[in-house]
Amino acid sequence: MSTIFEKFSKIGIIPVVVLEDTKDAEPLGKALVEGGLPCAEVTFRTAAAEEAIKIMTEKFPDMLVGAGTVLTTEQADRAIAAGAKFIVSPGLNPDVVAHCVKKGIPVTPGTCTPTDVEKALTFGLDVVKFFPAEPAGGLDFIKAIAAPYVGVKFMPTGGINANNVRDYLKYDRIIACGGSWMVKGNLIKAGDFEKIKELTAEAAGIVKEIRG
Repeated sequence: MSTIFEKFSKIGIIPVVVLEDTKDAEPLGKALVEGGLPCAEVTFRTAAAEEAIKIMTEKFPDMLVGAGTVLTTEQADRAIAAGAKFIVSPGLNPDVVAHCVKKGIPVTPGTCTPTDVEKALTFGLDVVKFFPAEPAGGLDFIKAIAAPYVGVKFMPTGGINANNVRDYLKYDRIIACGGSWMVKGNLIKAGDFEKIKELTAEAAGIVKEIRG
């Protein structure tokens, strides 16, 4: 599992993707790879998600593709069968976490309180999602909640953008940030993958600026 999280740390910003049409999976994957963020958290909110994961993993074998918004063990199994390398959830569902741990699939459940973090610890996890990051208190809250849990790292998602991501990335307890500003739905729908590539390159440049 640690290999996946090492990749998270190196990539720095995890694009959170909502795909409505499978035809967009390949050009989007190409834009992310060429833009310098070879990773996608494909949210399981749409009917296209499963096939999109399969397409991206087949077309770009070196790309780190996972599933987000996974709410059930059945969704987790479908995502894994499609090729997902990691699972992300908005909250901490004990059944989903236990299922992924048993299967040896890296899972990053959503946390928002000390109680959530302690639940994650009972499963042996040391990387958790913090969601929704900005509405829940942002970086100041993460720093406060991180203090007692010295071995835990956080992946904040929700309200993070090009204007505030630098501050998050500077904090050493943040493994990576989830963000969707470079893969907005209107850009995908318009087929403007050049713009997505441009925004992705800017995001990758921020990671390099902060983390080298």
